[in-house]
Amino acid sequence: MVVISALFIQAFQMALVVLLAPLLTGFIRLIKARLLRRRGPSMIQPYRDILRLLRKEVVLAENASWLFRVTPYLIFAVTWVAAAITPTFATGLIFSWTADLIAIIALLGSARFFLALAGMDVGTSFGGIGSSREAMIATLAEPSMLLIIFTLALIAGSTQLSTIATFMTSPQVGLRVSLAIALIALVMVAIAENARIPVDNPATHLELTMVHEAMVLEYSGRHLAMIELAASLKLLLYMSLIACMFVPWKLAVEGEGLVAYLVGIFAYLAKLAIGGALLALFETATAKMRVFRVPEFLGAALMLGLLATLLRFVSRSL
Repeated sequence: MVVISALFIQAFQMALVVLLAPLLTGFIRLIKARLLRRRGPSMIQPYRDILRLLRKEVVLAENASWLFRVTPYLIFAVTWVAAAITPTFATGLIFSWTADLIAIIALLGSARFFLALAGMDVGTSFGGIGSSREAMIATLAEPSMLLIIFTLALIAGSTQLSTIATFMTSPQVGLRVSLAIALIALVMVAIAENARIPVDNPATHLELTMVHEAMVLEYSGRHLAMIELAASLKLLLYMSLIACMFVPWKLAVEGEGLVAYLVGIFAYLAKLAIGGALLALFETATAKMRVFRVPEFLGAALMLGLLATLLRFVSRSL
């Protein structure tokens, strides 16, 4: 009975993240529209878009290989797994031992790798441009993430998310400059990884500026639906990571009971709402930067991650 209950809670989290991901995207679009004094689309518009794409016929290029067909499902599955094992409303779930930060970064890196290959598979100029720019972003974003992970591992003594969340709620944490710097670096990396302003604009298709949209320009139908859902899941994943590691309050512990789980769910929804509103406000107040300035932006995140790691090393040696 205990195992069945644990499996049910884990399955509920898996369903929760995939159902909330389009809602988070719609919420951010609505907030941005209201900040610009526009009516904006409904919050459930992403659900309608995904259902519409699922009903449409897939149009494939004549020279598209099996990789081009398989990649959307692979990206969705990998991103879903990474989002499902990340603690959202509770820690210590039955699969929480797999929620290791290095494993999550490896999963996201594999999804990026296959998406870049799919962008070049058909041989269009847009796909090649998008894949090359994605590789450029990855060369700086992934080392930054690793440095952030090293900082958290030095502080919490583990790269396992449940352990980090438990440690962050303990009085041993206190005020640490390295944590604040790591948080800023993680936010910068999350913006770049999710193709948000100022690194990329998900609402544009201009050839000189687009990165993510250039790689998926040849997709249609259910393939495009999988990619769009995976993009929403990735945004929710990064917000869940930030909430789990830096704002882990009201996270339920497995076995605490139904009330604790309900409190954790409401707290998680509140964290997503606050994070989405802050992202919408930031994107509304910030302009899209030139592609050639993106390395400077991510280079700053890399230096912040390195600084946080060095500060932690120095504080341990004193």
